Amino acid sequence: MMDGLPSPVVHDEIVAKRAPWRHVVRAGQTLRIIDLEGNQAVDLLLYNPHDLDERYSAQDTIAAQRSIFLKTGSPLYSNEGRPMMLITDTNVAYHDTIGGACSCESNTLRYGHHTKSQHACVENFIAALARTGNGKRDIVSNINFFMNVPVEDDGTLGIVDGIAAPGSYVDLQALMDVEIVVSNCPQINNPCNGFNPTPVRMIVAG
Repeated sequence: MMDGLPSPVVHDEIVAKRAPWRHVVRAGQTLRIIDLEGNQAVDLLLYNPHDLDERYSAQDTIAAQRSIFLKTGSPLYSNEGRPMMLITDTNVAYHDTIGGACSCESNTLRYGHHTKSQHACVENFIAALARTGNGKRDIVSNINFFMNVPVEDDGTLGIVDGIAAPGSYVDLQALMDVEIVVSNCPQINNPCNGFNPTPVRMIVAG
């Protein structure tokens, strides 16, 4: 056992800053995501590897738990209404479900035309999904682990400094086989990564 993870460890990988990552986690296994240096957003999508039309649904997840924030004990639901994963442990107060993924287009809208050429999470998702035959139309609303997106009194969303310290983690137990697609967020125009993207570690155990 490694720090509360089931044994054995079957995969352990450092994901470079700004990079995509894709892996199948089998039912019963646990994925631990570690924010190595702190203040790094990790954008994540889930798919059923046996039926790629079934994927993570932010709407079903939010409705089921009546909260826009994910915490220990939060289930992650698919668009078929089935629980895909369960957050079994995290040492971060909450994780975001509504901030979305950055794209070249949204960067241009928010930060100016000079950002159009910058790499973004949507491009990472497209690169990872291409390996399974999926594409841009298969990208849905994602989870942003470690990202701080407070909702203001007037209903607007903020994107502020992250709430994860170096070594912060989240454990996700697979309740079915899941294809996990991650963008280790490359955003440098807002404080979600402290304007300085850093690597993260992915451990699959069980």
